Amino acid sequence: MVDAFLQKYREELNERVLPFWLRHTLDRVHGGYFNNVDREGRVYDPRKHIWMQARAAWMFARLYNTYEPRSEFKDAATLIFDFVHKHARAGEPRCWFSVSEDGSPGAFQRKPYSAFFVALALVEYSKNSKDAAHLAEAIELFWRIDEWIRKPELLGRSNLGYTQLADLYVLAWLAYELREIHNDPRYEAVMRQCAERLLAHFDPAQKVLKENASLGDETAFRCSPEGRLVCAGSSLEVCWLFLKILRKVPDATIEQMLLESILGSLEYGWDSSYGGLYYFQDIEGRPPVALESNMKLWWPHTEAILAAAVGYKRTGDDRYLAWWRKVDEYAFRTFGDPVHGEWFGYCDRRGDVATELKGGPYKCAFHVPRFLLFTLQEFA
Repeated sequence: MVDAFLQKYREELNERVLPFWLRHTLDRVHGGYFNNVDREGRVYDPRKHIWMQARAAWMFARLYNTYEPRSEFKDAATLIFDFVHKHARAGEPRCWFSVSEDGSPGAFQRKPYSAFFVALALVEYSKNSKDAAHLAEAIELFWRIDEWIRKPELLGRSNLGYTQLADLYVLAWLAYELREIHNDPRYEAVMRQCAERLLAHFDPAQKVLKENASLGDETAFRCSPEGRLVCAGSSLEVCWLFLKILRKVPDATIEQMLLESILGSLEYGWDSSYGGLYYFQDIEGRPPVALESNMKLWWPHTEAILAAAVGYKRTGDDRYLAWWRKVDEYAFRTFGDPVHGEWFGYCDRRGDVATELKGGPYKCAFHVPRFLLFTLQEFA
């Protein structure tokens, strides 16, 4: 069964996903690529979102560096990376959230995530370019991101009094990637600290990682929707990533928690009536605040497939294989587009397509090709 999955993923990656982005979206005039495209790859908004640009620059560089050294991967990585490198910061310590078609400044967010993906792209691109300046810039940006997360007021945000899975995820992943090519023991300290902080996010009853964990009174925090928020997709994404990170900073207790969280997140997040993973849930079963909570989005399902595959590879436990098969069947049936390629991103609870966009401010050439690539490499 695993071999059949891998053959399917190789075909999906090579024949339907990557050709969609390579054929339709590269901007040969201004650089970068058009990340806002419809089902057929037609541009509906020429603005470019920096974290979407940087994700794609990382993705194509990663494909070239670790999958197959195709000239089209290198060309796309260079075209997009050069645009990001020229326009993402534009003299600012922060990174723009969006810019115009030609890279003129657009809008900021008071979040560190655009900067994270820019730094990730700098790291991956530096492996091939051998440009020490790119790596130096990534290192500088990493420590800025670390500071922005510890001191959110530097980005104009209030100190919320709780940790967020997203912050632990970005710091640990970037530290992991930097440690691969830059010998600094502080990266391992960051990875270890982030992994240890995951324990506060773990709900032992449901065996799922909550989005937020209080730095103070957890009982009082559970009175707020933020203190009860669960996104099964986030929990699963964090699980497979930190199982990789624990290879660098081993911890048997955290590893077992992550393996339990994969199964727990799949069980807790699954819609028993219509199939698929809910987007958001409340750990106490109260009404989630976000109106899109019961929608089915593409990316939680890509993370679920990869997490289940990683869990099966690590343990050989057939429960992970059963979930792998179940999510795979639902995801390809619901989100896959055999006519035009790539995946739809947003479906209603029943699994009907809610919008035919293939790329937007929050969807791009990243989650689908990444899960396909990483699952193939997990079993290589």
